[in-house]
Amino acid sequence: MKRLIASVVFIFAVSICYTQSVYVRGYVVDSSNNSLDAINVVQKGTSHGTVTNEKGYFELPILLTGADTLVFFGVGYKDRFKILPKHIDKSLTINVVLQRDTTLLRIVDISAIQKTKGSTVGIDTKVLRLTPDAVGGIESLVKMQLGVSSTNEMSSQYSVRGGSFDENSVYVNSIEVYRPLLIRSSQQEGLSIINPDLVGKVNFSAGGFPAKYGDKMSSVLDIEYKKPEKFEGNFTAGFIGVSAYVGNNSGKLSMTHGIRYKSNQYLLSDKLKLKNGKAIFKGLDTKGDFNNSFVDYQTFINYNFTKKWTASFLGNVSQNLYNFVPKSRKVQFGTATMQREFNVNFMGSEKDKFTTFFGAISLDYKPLNHTELKLTVSAFNTYESERYDLIGAYSLSDVRVEGSGERKTELLGSGVFHEHARNSLMATVFNVAHSGRTPLWKSTLEWGVSAGREIVADKIREYERRDSSQYSLPHDGQEIRMIYNLTSNNSINSLRLQAYLQQVYRLTMLKADWTFNIGIRANYWGFNDEWLISPRLNITIDPKESKANNRDLIFRLAAGIYYQSLFYKEIRQTFNDDLGNTHIAINRDIKAQRSGHLMAGMDYYFRLWHRPFKFTTELYYKPADRIIPYSVDNVRVRYAGENQAVAYTAGIDLKLFGEFVPGVDSWVSLSYMSSKEDIVRIGNDMSGDHYSVFTNKGMYLGEVYPSYIPRSNEQRYSVSLFFQDYMPNYPQYKLNLKLVWADGLPFGPPRTERYKAVYRAKPYRRVDIGVSREFIAGRDKLLNKQRYVKNLSLHLDLLNLFDIKNESSHYWVSDVSGIQWAVPNYLTNFMVNFRVSVGF
Repeated sequence: MKRLIASVVFIFAVSICYTQSVYVRGYVVDSSNNSLDAINVVQKGTSHGTVTNEKGYFELPILLTGADTLVFFGVGYKDRFKILPKHIDKSLTINVVLQRDTTLLRIVDISAIQKTKGSTVGIDTKVLRLTPDAVGGIESLVKMQLGVSSTNEMSSQYSVRGGSFDENSVYVNSIEVYRPLLIRSSQQEGLSIINPDLVGKVNFSAGGFPAKYGDKMSSVLDIEYKKPEKFEGNFTAGFIGVSAYVGNNSGKLSMTHGIRYKSNQYLLSDKLKLKNGKAIFKGLDTKGDFNNSFVDYQTFINYNFTKKWTASFLGNVSQNLYNFVPKSRKVQFGTATMQREFNVNFMGSEKDKFTTFFGAISLDYKPLNHTELKLTVSAFNTYESERYDLIGAYSLSDVRVEGSGERKTELLGSGVFHEHARNSLMATVFNVAHSGRTPLWKSTLEWGVSAGREIVADKIREYERRDSSQYSLPHDGQEIRMIYNLTSNNSINSLRLQAYLQQVYRLTMLKADWTFNIGIRANYWGFNDEWLISPRLNITIDPKESKANNRDLIFRLAAGIYYQSLFYKEIRQTFNDDLGNTHIAINRDIKAQRSGHLMAGMDYYFRLWHRPFKFTTELYYKPADRIIPYSVDNVRVRYAGENQAVAYTAGIDLKLFGEFVPGVDSWVSLSYMSSKEDIVRIGNDMSGDHYSVFTNKGMYLGEVYPSYIPRSNEQRYSVSLFFQDYMPNYPQYKLNLKLVWADGLPFGPPRTERYKAVYRAKPYRRVDIGVSREFIAGRDKLLNKQRYVKNLSLHLDLLNLFDIKNESSHYWVSDVSGIQWAVPNYLTNFMVNFRVSVGF
């Protein structure tokens, strides 16, 4: 660690030698203390200057030329001059107030923080490249939004207010995208479907979203890829992966291309081993040869035939290869004085392959200034293959530490397991969609219709055989059986129809500005011949009287009925034959899960220390029925395959957002929730989940009904912090801190009744810190001779700074007494990642 800190200090010291600039920084506001952007700040007598950002903030390196006056000017405001101290030798802060120029006819009001209208909020993607993260995708920003949680830093999956990842819709350019279906661990997951280099705009809703978004019960992530105005490019390389992006605009034709490569071998394996065999940076507990690669290419092309007609193409090709040859595993868990130790020696290997193709062609027509019509044809195809044969000889020991420090080990159990799988899945989705929008009286009318064909086929052959103390488990003294086996050979070919209609009204009444978003959505799936009708309402209230003292309040209300439109994963139902073998059948009587959304929120905009802040509060209640229970193992979600439960989710989210440090945004959020479900039906048994109770002598005492139990993604509390800072005299040196502390997820023994999943994993705790140095052409000497390089940034990320062992899942093993122990599968340890990014 001392060498690491010394290296960081050395990098920064060397970088400081490149620039010893004196900076002037501060804010520009109007007479009402509103932040002003696009205000020019120029050193008088030179062409050297800058402009304020959307928060009114500026910083300008001063040229030591004798010119000691700054000029502030902008459209609609009178010029302002500020005289600097003579012989300035250190950076200073200046805050300036500009007066309106009353000779101009048009005056534009500018807000410091963009106000949230409705249940959808925008996400600033500028901080993404500075965010320390093991994955590094857009999802790393989504995980820090209100109501969002994640307990696996290697995965791009996230849970929103107690829902599974399958309950989250993701749109790219108004087209819903799909993810692989067979992935069972975060190590296999690879790259996110969203390329952050191509992203221009991001909107997110954690519930109560309008009717134009699809039938999912939890959230919507709406991505819009950018259209470059001129040639631009970027290249990023680090220990975890490499990405390159290029974009250009030649008038009628604009295009972007992005390619990414990632290998999580750096995160999974040991690094910098010493002579004694110990590693400075430890990988996962399972040691072996990781040989995996994840490659992705995406393009977005636009062509403007005329001012009214535009065609576009969105394409994506990706391939994930995961090859792993495990050798050994050693896990220690328990308390400091009473530990359990789990050891495994492996034979065998795993080879997985996921290949995905996606393409969409859109035709846009604008017959009038504010009328838009769109026709989109899209296709998605995925082929997934999972193959492994793993044999492991394991032992479970009790390790006791005596007062003298002596370790005593007692063997609790040993055995051999054999895990085998030959799984494959193919899915193809075709879709044709039309959407449009137009002004209608004092409102905006939006509509859409689509028709799609979904084809899915899978072949599943997997089993686990376990031998413990020379007995095959489960042991009945007569037959040799597998502890687990599963077979499937199913396919579906179904039609899906969707339509929505929504109208947005804006009016002024009761001393406030009101916005109403009223909509309805319909969905038909031919597989189970089911129609879904989903009415939705969003109301935003902006009181005029609350603007006194430059403090604004906005109230938001949302209500609606939301369905979880079924796909292949939810309809697979398991059953056992006479020999105890487990098979998967397709349940054609299943219905879509249904939930009501009731949400009330408030945004409070205020200024503190002459800087903008926003405090957000949201209360929500989501009753649900026709629930399909599921269990979570790492990132794999296994559904019961039938409507068995009723449920509810209720909670509160709090978030403080603003400039804790001048010119950069930081935020802290706190969430508390309760998410419970009650199994009221299992097959034809309408009594639901229950079990019999007997005395020690076998006397029957009665039935126990567990009633409501925690849902699989219930995180009762979570706290997250994202903080940005920079060196006072050298703002090009930046620091970013990300902190997460969240409740552990419920879990239980595998392949048992849901009411037994009442244990809790340890709380998920993690701190990541990133430090960076940015060089900009025209400001830093390093790039003075570079014609094509616009900026260069160096990033050093310290991941899991305190080396906390977080749990992703559990492996259950029995001792000689038949007692089952949950052996934790730990996530990544402390790791260092270095990145270089070059902008063109």
